[in-house]
Amino acid sequence: MRILDKYILKELLGPFFFGIAAFSSVFIGTSTLFRIAQYVTKYGAPISTVIKLFFYSLPGIVVLTFPMSMLLASLLAFGRLSGSSEVTAMRSGGLSFFRLTVPVMITAFVVSMAAIVLNEEVVPAANAGYSYIVRYEIEKNSRPKSQEHIIVKDIKDGQIERLTYAQNFMADTNTLSKVSIQEFEGGRLVRVENAETAVWETDKWTMYNGAITDITEEGQTSHVLKFAKQIMPINKNPDSISREQKKPDEMSMKELKQTIAVLKQEYAKTSNYEVELYQRVSIPMASFVFALIGTPLGLSPNRSSSSIGLGLSIIIIFMYYAVLTVSGALGQGGAIPPLVAAWLPNIAGTVVGIYLIYKASR
Repeated sequence: MRILDKYILKELLGPFFFGIAAFSSVFIGTSTLFRIAQYVTKYGAPISTVIKLFFYSLPGIVVLTFPMSMLLASLLAFGRLSGSSEVTAMRSGGLSFFRLTVPVMITAFVVSMAAIVLNEEVVPAANAGYSYIVRYEIEKNSRPKSQEHIIVKDIKDGQIERLTYAQNFMADTNTLSKVSIQEFEGGRLVRVENAETAVWETDKWTMYNGAITDITEEGQTSHVLKFAKQIMPINKNPDSISREQKKPDEMSMKELKQTIAVLKQEYAKTSNYEVELYQRVSIPMASFVFALIGTPLGLSPNRSSSSIGLGLSIIIIFMYYAVLTVSGALGQGGAIPPLVAAWLPNIAGTVVGIYLIYKASR
């Protein structure tokens, strides 16, 4: 690494970590601590539980601040270099503007990749832990709750053995409706069981009015057996099934893909899961997009002031997340494709960034 790259990187990292701390503090102070205070006053949550809630909330907040911090860092770093005429000296020495942006873009790309990894490996588990503590330790909701799109996976030796789907679970009657069970052997689908309903009776699930279909190796139907009553081949009680269900932000990308595949087979709506899946990559990649925007803006006149840089960052962040919210809602509602909904803010930001870099290079 050249001395120039190290120098620009040093200018960049300070504001970046400052941005993570500052923006995280804003999120924690305006939402997280408020919710935690409500749990303490309303449910009398103990201090140990509150501390766990706080730490479970941090991964999602920190990852969300990466793009914001990258924008602030690029604005402040190049604003300071420009304000002290260092950029002018570098360019008079024969360095192009594109060469000066190389360490920033590499750093932004690394930050984006790190955010994607955290979004996959840490954030979903933290979100699931947060929800579990709220429901079962604070609110004391031990009874299963009514839910839609129930999915139960039985895995043996790393391979899926049985995949169960139900359109609805009604907690008051312990009933699953529109049940479909896929059984696998060696990763191959060998049997499908469908039933109108399944009812929990003492210690087992009983299916009513359905059919069992055997599948050949070629994927063809070989035998169909209709039944009026049949024992369901899973032994998980309603409480266990209810606890297994996850919200989209509690799933890994692999789990989201599996859920989408199951829902599509049942002709159920998948747009909210698809938007969540694509945003797992698009939102972290906003760090790179914000670097494209922040670097040329930092070179603009009167941009050396840190207060101006912070203010400009807030405006750009607000515009980005406003577009992200609107496009995400349109994608979940089916008005636009989920892939477009997730990537539209980044596409718009990239176009703006390329235009600003082109102007700055001239």
